[in-house]
Order: sequence, then structure tokens, then C-alpha cells
Amino acid sequence: MKKAYALTVATGIAMAGGPIHAEDAEALFKRSACIACHSVDAKLLGPALKEVAAKHAGEDGAVELLAKHIKGGSQGIWGVVPMPPNAVSDEQAKALAEWVLTLK
Repeated sequence: MKKAYALTVATGIAMAGGPIHAEDAEALFKRSACIACHSVDAKLLGPALKEVAAKHAGEDGAVELLAKHIKGGSQGIWGVVPMPPNAVSDEQAKALAEWVLTLK
């Protein structure tokens, strides 16, 4: 129980079986390595998250695809710079993907 609580405090993510909300996913993004290469509005090393949302708007399976890329990394989708895998849980990757897709 202490370990789960410590993880909850460290990540700001509800680990007690509850869903991860958009504000939690945004906070996770801001504390993660994602922010080193991505911003919401502007291209940095990787595309702006709003560009990612626009590219995948209305696409079947977009959440699963983005979660897979977030967790496992990707290469060649937005240019030659690869995106490394991220140390997030499946639930966190899905929450981040869902949050990205809400950006306009």
C-alpha cells in the first residue's frame, strides 16, 4: 500500500483503480520527458501536440496508436528524429493519448 501511495504522490496520478483525468494527464505530460521534445502549440524537436491531434482527429484507433507510440517510441512518422520509448504504464500512455487528442 505504501508503494502505491508513493507512486501516486510522485506522479500525481490516481492509482486506486480510478480513471486518469485530463488534468492528471496534462500534469503527467508536464512532469515527463515528453516536454523536452514537445509543446502543446509549437514544434520543438517533435511536433506540437496540437499537430498530432489534428493529424489523428476522428481516426479509428487513434488512442491506441498514440498510446503505443508514447510507450514504445516511434520513428519516421514526423521526420528523421526518433521518439524514444517512455517509462509510463499502459494506463498513463492511454491517458496521455486521450488528452493529446482533445487539444485543438
